[in-house]
Amino acid sequence: MSLDLSSLEKAINSLDELIKKTNDKEFMDSLDVIFRYGIKAGIIQNFEFTYELCWKFMKRWLEENIGRAYIDGITRKELFRLSYENKLIENIEKWFEYHKYRNLTSHTYDLEIAEEVYNISKDFVNDAKILLERLKERND
Repeated sequence: MSLDLSSLEKAINSLDELIKKTNDKEFMDSLDVIFRYGIKAGIIQNFEFTYELCWKFMKRWLEENIGRAYIDGITRKELFRLSYENKLIENIEKWFEYHKYRNLTSHTYDLEIAEEVYNISKDFVNDAKILLERLKERND
């Protein structure tokens, strides 16, 4: 069964475009502090739902390709291990880190944590793109 990857692709593209905007120093400098914070908050929110879509698509792909019985009830770390073993992701440790930061997003009222999540989102989007490409290559 083929997976409809359009929602994942849209989420990754949205996150990527927002991050590109924040990398535009001239644009960011033209904004006041409240708007800069608002854009970063948007990136954090995009990180949250894109991360959620990523692990759910990993799970769906694994269910379809190695069997639901192997996937039911496994932890997120085990899911990432299987995704790594099946070459859906490149760096398992980074995905453990993304999971940690996803759990921290409920504390983004803390500006220091918000900045950390914002910064990790920049790495995450590249790994999410790799996942998407591998899912596309192996989506049959």
